[in-house]
Amino acid sequence: MFLIVESGGKQYKIEKDSTVKVDKMEVDEGAEVVIDKVLLVFDDGGLKAGKPYVEGVTVKAKVLRNGRDKKVEVFKQKIRKGHRKLRGHRQHYTLLKIEYIGGL
Repeated sequence: MFLIVESGGKQYKIEKDSTVKVDKMEVDEGAEVVIDKVLLVFDDGGLKAGKPYVEGVTVKAKVLRNGRDKKVEVFKQKIRKGHRKLRGHRQHYTLLKIEYIGGL
């Protein structure tokens, strides 16, 4: 069984007892988060798709960590101009542990 949920404008595939990195949420470590924006449910009963969300299905997750990802370096150069630019970016994230899926 797996679900597709929406968090921070992005979609994530989750399963029970799995961990998932989502965009930073303004919650403390150890707190519990409820996600009710479930787009799709696939289980033994088949496939249920929402319009836009599946009604009555919620996901409870525990916040394990708030952190920053590995650095991504972006290098730009223009030919024969002597123009070079190096930029780095570290994306903030929240690591969630999926504990309970209810309403199925």
